[in-house]
Amino acid sequence: MRNPTPTRVGIQGAEGSFSEAAALEFCRRHGIDDFKLVYLITSAQVLTKVDSGEVEVGIMAMENAQGGVVIESMIALAEYRCDIAEMFHIHVEQCLLGKHDLPLEEITEIHSHPQALRQCREYLADQFWTRPLIDEDDTAHAAERLAKGDLPSTAAVIGSRRCGELYDLTILEAGIQDLKNNLTLFLGVKKWKSKQNNLV
Repeated sequence: MRNPTPTRVGIQGAEGSFSEAAALEFCRRHGIDDFKLVYLITSAQVLTKVDSGEVEVGIMAMENAQGGVVIESMIALAEYRCDIAEMFHIHVEQCLLGKHDLPLEEITEIHSHPQALRQCREYLADQFWTRPLIDEDDTAHAAERLAKGDLPSTAAVIGSRRCGELYDLTILEAGIQDLKNNLTLFLGVKKWKSKQNNLV
């Protein structure tokens, strides 16, 4: 008998992102043991692939206790119809990551998703108020770019511990988010089912 294909779960992020952690939590909560993560980076891509049926489940961040609403997710939801399977929170620990034990005083710029930068606003204002903060499309993608040499070697990124492990970056400082109980609300979404079939 042919084995069923794994459930394809599209996430708003790259490998090592908090959306990846949220996807693993969603699968655990829903008893989905056989799944394949598809790294789609943006909320718009997640909903595009859910709508087309290329992934069965989409995972995207909606709101953070410190950073507020995730604007890109709100914009994407305004453009696509979908069914919400679950709304749930995960704890987010932000870390300052760099190459080769880069001394903090030698950091010249800091890259991350706008949400991550907002979650660390007070820390950054206190420690790095003279350094430019540069928006990226994803925390993990920023870490990957730093590891590949696409960013200056004196740049730092804000991301997860897993990013440091995956991309061989040093955790320069951990737990830099302003709220220690830093929760992000995620959505698990599925393809919208038309109610027209239920009309009599």
